[in-house]
Amino acid sequence: VMVPELLLGFSLGWAAALKPTCLSAQFRRPGDYIIGGLFPFGTVTVNLTARSEPTLVVCERLFVDGLLWALGMKFAIDQINNSTSLLPGVKLGYDIYDTCFEPVVVLQPSLLFLTQNGTTGIGVLCNYTDYQPRVTAVIGPHKSDLCLVTAKLFSFFLIPQVSYGASSEKLSNTEVYPSFYRTVPSDKKLVEAVVLLLNKFGWNWIATIGSDDEYGRGAQGLFLSIAGNHSICIAFEGLIPTDLADPKAQNQLEDTIKLINTTKVNIIVLFAFSQPAQALLEQSIRMGLSEKVWIGTEAWILSDLTSSIPNIQSIGTVLGFIMKADTVPGFQKYVADLFTSVQQDQFCQESREFTHLVNSDALGALCQECDRIGLHNVSPALSRSQIHPVYVAVYSVAHALHRALGCTHHACPRASPIRSWQLLHSMNTLPFTANGQSFRFDQSHSTNPGYKLIFWSWENGTLTYLPVGDYEESLYINKSQIQFHTADRKEPTSECFRHCEPGQFKQIKGFHLCCYDCTDCPGNTFWSAQDSSTCTPCPEHQWSPLRSTQCYDRSERYLFWNELLTITLLSLMSITVSLTCLTAALFLKNIQTPLVQASGGKLNLFALFALTLLCLSCCLYIGKPSNTLCMIQQIIYALCLNGCFSTFFIKSLEITLVTEFPRCAPTFLRWVTGRRAWLLVALCLLAECLFCVLYLHLGPDSLQPDYKSLPSEVLLVCRTQSWLAFALMHGYNSCVGLVCFLCTFMVQTSGKKYNVARGITFAILIYFIIWIFFVAIFATLKTVFRSVTQIGTILATSLGILGTYYIPKCYIILFKPDLNTVDYFQYSIKEEPEEDSQ
Repeated sequence: VMVPELLLGFSLGWAAALKPTCLSAQFRRPGDYIIGGLFPFGTVTVNLTARSEPTLVVCERLFVDGLLWALGMKFAIDQINNSTSLLPGVKLGYDIYDTCFEPVVVLQPSLLFLTQNGTTGIGVLCNYTDYQPRVTAVIGPHKSDLCLVTAKLFSFFLIPQVSYGASSEKLSNTEVYPSFYRTVPSDKKLVEAVVLLLNKFGWNWIATIGSDDEYGRGAQGLFLSIAGNHSICIAFEGLIPTDLADPKAQNQLEDTIKLINTTKVNIIVLFAFSQPAQALLEQSIRMGLSEKVWIGTEAWILSDLTSSIPNIQSIGTVLGFIMKADTVPGFQKYVADLFTSVQQDQFCQESREFTHLVNSDALGALCQECDRIGLHNVSPALSRSQIHPVYVAVYSVAHALHRALGCTHHACPRASPIRSWQLLHSMNTLPFTANGQSFRFDQSHSTNPGYKLIFWSWENGTLTYLPVGDYEESLYINKSQIQFHTADRKEPTSECFRHCEPGQFKQIKGFHLCCYDCTDCPGNTFWSAQDSSTCTPCPEHQWSPLRSTQCYDRSERYLFWNELLTITLLSLMSITVSLTCLTAALFLKNIQTPLVQASGGKLNLFALFALTLLCLSCCLYIGKPSNTLCMIQQIIYALCLNGCFSTFFIKSLEITLVTEFPRCAPTFLRWVTGRRAWLLVALCLLAECLFCVLYLHLGPDSLQPDYKSLPSEVLLVCRTQSWLAFALMHGYNSCVGLVCFLCTFMVQTSGKKYNVARGITFAILIYFIIWIFFVAIFATLKTVFRSVTQIGTILATSLGILGTYYIPKCYIILFKPDLNTVDYFQYSIKEEPEEDSQ
């Protein structure tokens, strides 16, 4: 039924568009309660930075959507006034002004709304409870940056302000803006929807661009904070200058497109109003930017400014979220009828008379451009413009008035006037209806009808806004309806990283903090789902292999009895012990022979017994160590070696007395031979025992688990606690050995005598050579070979002493018995004393 009427209205409006109309006179009407309106009829065409005087700013370029929003407010108020149930007997008036999308412009009507009713002055009072401003409530403005200016003014007077388009999250602060409301969701809801869309398609390498205003900066900031928590990497973030007339703006747009090309992203999220979006898209087409997926918002995706750009189809795929909003029944017919009426002289005369009754001449004429357009100029936007948020905003104020006045379906009995602040309670707590739907402001004074996901569908050069999904609590997408710009019409990929497998962590790549490579967790670390950006070190007593998701207990590592190396060392020890015992048995059998007597007699048996114990002490280094074993290892080694060296010490003193002090020899030889020699051996051992006690006092070796030397095992080693005590205990043996060496290395014999001193010299020399290597290795080695080194040192020392001192004597006993004579061994160190004295 309505289509023929619309067609008739279109034809009449087209025919009459050649002469001026009185559409500009339709935005003021008197009433019992005046509702102010702030709508962007036009845009500023002059550079406001050059403004040097506070004169009136005129907006010349018409913004059709803003005009339709204002007509939506007029339609809702006319509908309420014609209703007999919402405000019966009460007439609403309206006073609507242009904002030009500029804060400097919106301040003028805002200040006018605050003036005392019937005047053009704002009263300065201590208490504004009974203050009656010109308007009871305000609808608008549309943009967030304008609302941030006006909301503080109206909140001071507690005048309800209901915006139909401001979505900045800052406006959700009800402490700062207690009387601000909006019939759209906040940007946070929109950003959550965009992030879910990116996750649905697996896009995590994107660029985001916003207009350099409150809406663009605020939405982009929210997006950056939320996207980072959903593994989305921002390859590039930029701002579009709002002052496009500035010469620098063109360079900034060019730089933005170049950077997008550099990052090689396939997805661009654009938070901007229609004019900045138009400038960016035009620049991208001029510079030949490759096809991308553009994700937009209602601020530009439904605008004719963007969809009518030449060659706009070449930009790629366009997806965007728009607020769910029903059509307002009767509005299109209302607009068509209005454009017909404003051509009539009688209607225009009545409209101008109503305008003078509002007493708003302070700001001059409204929307001069409106008088030069017809229905054909607004018809394209009329079918898609979002009027519903404006319609709901007006009804929220009307329902609050209904409750404040105590209205019924038949009358509003309250006679005294209602103050603006008295409407807030109803708006904060009670639901209201508009167009048969129920609405309610939430705690942040917003409504949340949800979003529709639309797709720019082009067919034969005609654009259709195709719904392909919706978002309320969750996101639903009908992917089959989306025809992407790719060759196979499937969604393009845009990934900076692949999803890491368990056991891999995210290693940051380049300067993008959320862009990373998947790297295997190294050994002794594990991957945790709670922190996927790093690998957590295992506890000290545990280990893990590469790319592990858990840690395992370390096995103990020491020199085991059954391993090949141990068996080899035990075999070598058995050979050494056997040689020592055979040597001792041979010396015992030939104890009275000149050779054994010249070598020390029974002291040799004691020395060989000490060497046997020294070899057997190798067993202390095999198996699981303990604090007790660690403590006695070095003590037994030192005492056994001292037992052997003490016999060499006795023999070295004897050799020194005979060779160097022959005249004193008869007097002192009795102290180093016979039974008194055993006293010196005991004194040497007693001195070593004192150093052992000091070693125990200063800090004996103790068991210390080593978790660092081996990757998967804990190395049980005896750690030297005091190197001073270690040096004193073993240094004493070194000093004894040094004395022996000094006493014997210069001794010479004739070819007819056996040189006993040479055996001691070589035995001590081998000991020093072995200990030089032992100390260097022992101090630095931190593996199981530390024990092997100690066993090797013991066996090498024992074999060195046997090979240089005892084995040559065994050879003479067994194979050269003819040399085992008194003549060959008596005073064999040098010529006989008697001959030497002559």
